[in-house]
Amino acid sequence: MERKSLYIIRHAKAEIPTFDKNDFDRDLLPKGINRATLIAQKLRDHLPTNLEKTLVISSTANRAMQTTKIFCEILGYPVNSIVWEPKVYEAHYLFLMKRLNDIRDKFDHVLLFGHNPGLSELVAYTTDQYIDLKTAHAACLELEETIDYSLLSANTATLKQVITEYE
Repeated sequence: MERKSLYIIRHAKAEIPTFDKNDFDRDLLPKGINRATLIAQKLRDHLPTNLEKTLVISSTANRAMQTTKIFCEILGYPVNSIVWEPKVYEAHYLFLMKRLNDIRDKFDHVLLFGHNPGLSELVAYTTDQYIDLKTAHAACLELEETIDYSLLSANTATLKQVITEYE
């Protein structure tokens, strides 16, 4: 069995929250679009060219959807194959874990787009390494050799790298 990989990606930099706009509806800022583009280009080197064994799951909050579409366009992943998951918005890391545990074994690579603090806590729970995932950054995790997504739990993955604009 090929080792499974998991990419935890926080949405890119978005508008400042205001009383005039619902948090769920906030759009990406130009700075966020630029950073998401750069990090997606870097992430492309970590994924196979054939993405048929890849699954993308995203929050349906506007900023997460926009980030996901930027990444998928650059990675060559079909937008109509994205799994839009409304419950990822403001999700607790244990919900995210359960969602990942439901993934079928046929996928070798999973990209999860969402929000903090749930994403950073998910990385800490699965790898025993705390990181504060910044906007548009991608945490690259590798599951232990005999672990698939259904068995992912505490300390069953290794944090290989955090892809940032500074590397």
